[in-house]
Amino acid sequence: MADRFFPNEMLEFVPESSTTATKDSLTNLLCVPYKTLSDTLKNSAFAIQQTVVNETWGLSGNRVRDYSLYTGALGTAYLVFKAYQFTQNETHLKLCSHIVKACDSASTDSGRVTFICGRAGVCALGAVLAKHAGDERLLNHYLTQFKEIKLASDLPNELLYGRVGFLWACTFLNKHIGKDTISTTRMRAVVDEIIKAGRRLANKGRCPLMYEWHGKKYWGAAHGLAGIMHVLMDMELKPDEVEDVKGTLRYMTKNRFPGGNFLSSEGSESDRLVHWCHGAPGITLTLVKAGQVFGDEEFLQAAVDAGEVVWKRGLLKRVGICHGISGNTYVFLALYRLTGKAEYLYRAKAFACFLLDRAQKLISEGKMHGGDRPYSLFEGIGGMAYLFLDMIEPSEAKFPAYEL
Repeated sequence: MADRFFPNEMLEFVPESSTTATKDSLTNLLCVPYKTLSDTLKNSAFAIQQTVVNETWGLSGNRVRDYSLYTGALGTAYLVFKAYQFTQNETHLKLCSHIVKACDSASTDSGRVTFICGRAGVCALGAVLAKHAGDERLLNHYLTQFKEIKLASDLPNELLYGRVGFLWACTFLNKHIGKDTISTTRMRAVVDEIIKAGRRLANKGRCPLMYEWHGKKYWGAAHGLAGIMHVLMDMELKPDEVEDVKGTLRYMTKNRFPGGNFLSSEGSESDRLVHWCHGAPGITLTLVKAGQVFGDEEFLQAAVDAGEVVWKRGLLKRVGICHGISGNTYVFLALYRLTGKAEYLYRAKAFACFLLDRAQKLISEGKMHGGDRPYSLFEGIGGMAYLFLDMIEPSEAKFPAYEL
């Protein structure tokens, strides 16, 4: 199991100081006052972003092979849009728009319908960029294209490729363009399908809602219960549906591994994965949201407990946000947002400083995996740059394409 993560040998807390006196560069970083550190993280983020743009856009001759947010060009655009939100630099906005335009052409005939891996992400981000640019014609183009997306009857329900991945794109548009950009009626029809499918597979079992993806009943954020419940909590649910969501989350918290981690799928006996996609990190983000939406102490406590698993076992030997340290850092940012406790901001800072201090060196030495797509948003250093930008205003930080 330990071959998946580095032992967390960082101190439980390091007070900030204007002077540093240790020989350990990581400890020295942890001592740096937050404002100074955030400037360092910002500079690193912009440097990484430039590398990501060069590698995924410039060197390809502005051609798109993989248009997805997850591993492709749309992820680069999403990172550049994040940079634009800090700089308000029109060059960033224009670059984003060019990349999304190429993704639009590349995804026209795609059957994938979600925000992270499909056409919905292209149209939704394109519409938001058009709004920022004040381009009404382009805004209408992307909204029209979005509204023409059809959901197949055999579509799964999970986040990366399924119905809730489409619903998340709807909520993204309604947040950034305006309420009812995508009508409640359209979204409710999708919710009905998700609830119906979940109840049917659960078949009055101990868990009120259950879903399958490729024959497995996953629990995690990417393909399973956590991701589905996360998005359902943004919907207008009927009272019995609210109880089903709560009951599903309770089922998960009551059936954790003895060490506090969560199953990757129903019946799994292997306590190995501490990722956003599978395991405690993604589920913690959903429990934080449940605590905020429902105000139930049990969900708040479950989120805090799961956060301990991430602190102990979350320094993964990968950099990305899907299954790497960058994604796991968002657990502490979410807990900080929820509780306001400085210990969680420190833990987020500790994980981010570990990346800042050691990631590139460990990757070059072969001791850390840079990702199969090393410049991508979800698997590579694109996600690390996104995290570093989020660390500048930690109380506003949100896991990309998951937390709204």
